Amino acid sequence: MKPLFRLLTELSSRKWVSRMTGAFAKSKASRYFIPQFAKSYGIPIEDAEKTIGEYRSLNEFFTRRLKPGLRPLAERADALLSPVDALITGMGSIQSGTMLNVKGQDYTVDELLNRSPRTLNYRNGFFFVLYLSPTDYHRIHSPVTGTIVEKEHVKGKVYPVNDFGLREMKRVLSRNERLITYIDHECGEIAVVKVGALNVSSIRYAEPLPDKLERGGDLAYFEFGSTVVLLTENDIFVPRSDLAVGSKVKMGESLGTLIDK
Repeated sequence: MKPLFRLLTELSSRKWVSRMTGAFAKSKASRYFIPQFAKSYGIPIEDAEKTIGEYRSLNEFFTRRLKPGLRPLAERADALLSPVDALITGMGSIQSGTMLNVKGQDYTVDELLNRSPRTLNYRNGFFFVLYLSPTDYHRIHSPVTGTIVEKEHVKGKVYPVNDFGLREMKRVLSRNERLITYIDHECGEIAVVKVGALNVSSIRYAEPLPDKLERGGDLAYFEFGSTVVLLTENDIFVPRSDLAVGSKVKMGESLGTLIDK
């Protein structure tokens, strides 16, 4: 059955499928599906900034903000913050430019970053693969205080990035559409790679997006769930010892400690 599922996924990975889904999600008619959607996925609607009846479309509900104070930031100034609410589906040291064993597959930083010259900064850094399910809060925040030094939009497919997609599809994180943000922090550089997925109609930057970001500040958002790959420059990061693949994290939670080189 797996080859059949792979074939069906390949056929449905075209951008027009996600555009159609996105067009409906942005329509006024879609607002009638919000209560059932929230119930089906167990979304805590009491956490949302607005009441459920105030959202004018399913997409507006997806990209909802939370009530102030629900995602406190880690107190330590040297903490690398989780940019999202997510499940950790991959993490570890980058070994000579390779992220090992992300659901059974290896990825090179070179392909993930679209062969950017900045790849050299991350050859022996650290990575997290953070998966956002439809249940999760969909906004992406800055993991550090720093300056945006470069942004890149990489066109690509929209394969699913759930457990099936990562295990059974070939190298989806580096084949899917990506929005890459490089942030210069006082300890070194951080790359935030937003990876599109099936039924993610777009990845959008927050507006207005300042050049200088504050830790926990708005960076971007997904229209539907997807994945963020977070990379730290060589030799600047020590992860929390209690985190592992399968751990759940919240936006603003510490992933570990940044150190001066």
